[in-house]
Amino acid sequence: MAWTAEDIQDFLSDNPGTSEALQVVMDASNDGDDEVEWKDVKDEDGMDSGRWGRLIQSEILREQEDGFVVVDPDAVTDALEDDITVASESIEVDSEGSSWQTRDKLAAVVSVGMMAGYYYTPIRNAVGSTINVIFEPLNDVLPFYAVILSLALITGLYSTLLQANMVDRSKVKQIQQKMQEITEREEAAKERGDDAALDRIQDEKMDALGDQGEMMKENFRPMAWIMLLTIPAFLWMYWTILDGGHLVPAEQSMVLPIFGEREWMAGAIGPMPAWIVWYFLCSMGFTQLLRKTLDLDATPT
Repeated sequence: MAWTAEDIQDFLSDNPGTSEALQVVMDASNDGDDEVEWKDVKDEDGMDSGRWGRLIQSEILREQEDGFVVVDPDAVTDALEDDITVASESIEVDSEGSSWQTRDKLAAVVSVGMMAGYYYTPIRNAVGSTINVIFEPLNDVLPFYAVILSLALITGLYSTLLQANMVDRSKVKQIQQKMQEITEREEAAKERGDDAALDRIQDEKMDALGDQGEMMKENFRPMAWIMLLTIPAFLWMYWTILDGGHLVPAEQSMVLPIFGEREWMAGAIGPMPAWIVWYFLCSMGFTQLLRKTLDLDATPT
């Protein structure tokens, strides 16, 4: 096969890491003038048996009597000088593993336990009456719809701050950039009709599924603490509405945008109670504003 600089660039693009290996071969062979053997390069940084094998399989290296030679040193030199895979190879995902700690898992377990309060009255009463010590002064000076608005703002604030401080945004962006880069190379290989490259890229995509799992773990870690703080507030609102005597008659309903007047436990969107709809309307708007302000979208640029 006659290699051109463009062909070699395509090969390097489809095989991350081989540009380093090819540079090692060029250095060991005096820029392609001499023969080179595996023993000459096996201990060099950037070289491993897999990359050496791919160079031979692609016929960039051709076997001779006493070793291997670079088939077209000039084309290889041009390709390495204008290596289009630099950006691809620079995307290294930190593989330290999950950042979840014991306290994060404990927070998740406690949160799940408190969720039973939505269905189990004793838990709801215990949590609601305890949290009432904190929220009762607020409920005494504000109408209940304003109390829900205030809680939505507070929970939105600490939820955003927890996500900003507990999620490794750089790691998430690295994973997103890696997936985007694989997709771009896959599209380029399809345009060229390079089935061999598509097979290699498919293997990379399967390997990258583990990185996506790490990204999900990073994003869910703050959720344990968000739920630990938010569920008690939800149970208190639920307890306040369900148990008589906490709200005067004038506070037992409100006029919702679009939906009109609704009692708090009446369905607003399907079976979803009006108080939950009002909470989420307030929370989502404020949270999105904070996320934009703190640049928490983690989309690659």
